[in-house]
Amino acid sequence: MSESLSDWLALREAVDHASRSVALTRAVRSVLPDARPLRIVDLGSGTGSNVRYLSPILPSPQQWLLVDRDASLMLESRHASIAVETRAMNLGELDPAVIDDAHLVTASALLDLVSDRWLRELAFVCRDHRAAALFALTYNGRSRCAPEEPEDERILELFNAHQRGNDRGFGIAAGPDAVIRAEAAFVAAGYRVRRVSSDWRLTPDLRPLQTQLIDGWAKAASEVAPAEVTSIASWRKRRVAHVDAGRSSIVVCHEDLAATLVELPL
Repeated sequence: MSESLSDWLALREAVDHASRSVALTRAVRSVLPDARPLRIVDLGSGTGSNVRYLSPILPSPQQWLLVDRDASLMLESRHASIAVETRAMNLGELDPAVIDDAHLVTASALLDLVSDRWLRELAFVCRDHRAAALFALTYNGRSRCAPEEPEDERILELFNAHQRGNDRGFGIAAGPDAVIRAEAAFVAAGYRVRRVSSDWRLTPDLRPLQTQLIDGWAKAASEVAPAEVTSIASWRKRRVAHVDAGRSSIVVCHEDLAATLVELPL
């Protein structure tokens, strides 16, 4: 297990949960079938944050399948009152059998890492099983920082270029275009799609999360533009100084997306 990844997931969980659209989650709940137990597949589960958010909202009893390539991360998932199965596998080549009998397919902070091809395949696999879909916290390429620094826009441009050049085993990532690509894929598969903003609003008290975010932006920007590392390092130093002084606020824009088959209301 990557200890740094586990720490990052723990650091962001409370903000993730506070940022998600409760209204969209309830809308999905309202169109789920009456069959019980409710069968839910969580893709890229990590330590189980999505389970902890959704399980109190969705109808019981529930039966979850958590899928992630890192089995040790899933060991951290906490699920005292629901049935949970974990499956360690590489999701890069989507196995339709993972979705078998699912009423709901869900993921959190995953879609910007996957490819357009993968999204199209997922949409049609979900349709074949008549499963609803709920994808939370997909980065959409926008952010803003206060106080502003002259390089903010350039760092954002470089970070987005890095996101679009990523390949995490799914093919070249959709990155900031993922929500638009996902909507198109599910509409093409016969779904009605609804999108709602779920922005992170990082207040000055969230210093560790802000610092890790800034470090991640600087690292990605430096990988894309090595000729600009001096400028990037200077930007990072000033941004972290704002954090340390308790005057930094950051908004990172995400969207939640829900998809249900056209004959069902959303």
